[in-house]
Amino acid sequence: MHRMKELYAILDRQIRYAVAKEFFGARMIEGSSVREHGVMMLSLVEKLKDLQADFEKVATYVDVILQSLPPSFDQFIINYNMNELEQSLYTLINMLVQYETTIEKSTPSVLVGEASTSKAKSKFAGREKRKKDETSSIAASTLSAPVTPLGGGKGKRKKVC
Repeated sequence: MHRMKELYAILDRQIRYAVAKEFFGARMIEGSSVREHGVMMLSLVEKLKDLQADFEKVATYVDVILQSLPPSFDQFIINYNMNELEQSLYTLINMLVQYETTIEKSTPSVLVGEASTSKAKSKFAGREKRKKDETSSIAASTLSAPVTPLGGGKGKRKKVC
């Protein structure tokens, strides 16, 4: 009989360790429902109480639940701590659900358009093209015309016939 108690006592300890590990390591994923996260956390709290975990103060549970929230709840956590609210766990979860609905209402929806695959045109693109056309036409006209010396033909250059 004594051996059976030892065997089952170890199992209780292992179960309490596993539940405590899950409770302290729980993190809510950004964008998921705070209600579902709160229900999960409350069920873990109830399991810890049933396993006689030595967390006497409700504030310990509240602190762990607040730490498991994503950064979008930082403003709520600051207000909760500054106002020194001492609420039951169920009231805390209801407050979090209400805060989540206000976040969803206040967040504007963003419209996303398709990105263009074409290159942006420069303001000076047209000017560059015109300058190239002008210089090429000037070069073409100078090549076809005979070269005459400046100063009335008294230079070293001769006319090309």
